Amino acid sequence: MFLEFFVWGAWFVTMGTYLSTALSSNGDEISAAYSTQSLGAIIAPFIIGLIADRYFAAQRILGFLHLAGAGLMYYAAQSGSFSSFFPFILVYMILYMPTIALVNSISFRQMKDPSIEFAQIRLWGTIGWIIAGLLIGYLFKWESKGLLQNTFYMASGVSAFLGFFSFLLPDTPPAMNAQAKPTLRDILGLDALLLLKDKNFLVFFISSIMICIPLAFYYQNANLFLNNIGMENAAGNMTFGQVSEVFFMLLLPLFLKRFGLKLTFLLGMGAWALRYLLFALGDSGENTWMLFTGILLHGICYDFFFVSGQIYTDYKAGVKFKSAAQGLITLATYGVGMFIGFWLAGIIFDHYTADAGRYDWKMIWIIPAGIATVVMIMFALVFKNEKIKS
Repeated sequence: MFLEFFVWGAWFVTMGTYLSTALSSNGDEISAAYSTQSLGAIIAPFIIGLIADRYFAAQRILGFLHLAGAGLMYYAAQSGSFSSFFPFILVYMILYMPTIALVNSISFRQMKDPSIEFAQIRLWGTIGWIIAGLLIGYLFKWESKGLLQNTFYMASGVSAFLGFFSFLLPDTPPAMNAQAKPTLRDILGLDALLLLKDKNFLVFFISSIMICIPLAFYYQNANLFLNNIGMENAAGNMTFGQVSEVFFMLLLPLFLKRFGLKLTFLLGMGAWALRYLLFALGDSGENTWMLFTGILLHGICYDFFFVSGQIYTDYKAGVKFKSAAQGLITLATYGVGMFIGFWLAGIIFDHYTADAGRYDWKMIWIIPAGIATVVMIMFALVFKNEKIKS
């Protein structure tokens, strides 16, 4: 978990700033680069449903994908234009996004009570993301030195190490019978769609897609926003969001057990709306506290909706289709929802950007705040509370 999310955090947070400053990319190009995450997430269930649930041990697939990704990330770092950069990052994300479902599946298969144990394991992914940001922002100071291409080299090296390390993970063989002839349903992982017959899970699935529309604005714009308004060590400061994520990750099992899923999900969605409002009103002067508060809300934003959603999905899935179910929720969140979100964020970014890099950040953040509020209200009206049983 530590290495999985270190690799992602090493380059993803600052990519928008890198593309804007080093490669002179516009909003549409930045949006296209971030949308590669969504394309990878959409393809992920197909890879997981065909391979991980049927033919090969999950840890072996994980190792192969990270070794291939290391080479792609290395060549992306050497690209001198957006047109040469984009193909490498596109193929990389197609290979990387299935690994999120794989590490979740490997973890869940070793646990007796995932609702208690998973949060304690998953928090190490958050720590990995934190360390990556601290290295970039505080130790190496690559943002202020204009050396953000080094983030891709760092990600490449760690990805190679993780690739080899993955083969040492606990054996996680496929749960399905490899001798049985796979049907199209098996290949596409469509058995996980049976979960959508459950009305509550269907509401959660649709809400996951919708809440990821405003989420995309944060990934695409936050680092560029903080650098643009004059915050020093923006990448390092953004890691405070992951610090809060660790804190709320520890609280999550207790919160789920005591209050159930509905309130947990609603707090997560509400936190997104509040953080964007704070970003819209904050600045690097007297209102710096608003920016830091918005950053610190990340723990509630992420843990109370997305990590809870992974636990909920595992709880609802059958034994044979846990990997496919995790792939399905990855498709809904990082795939469809964020693809729409990145596309919309790019349009809004360009619309509220004047010449010479002058941005109307207030409107850029007010719009996703409104979207998150609408999703939260709709979810509150239709989702019936559940508590996850051991």
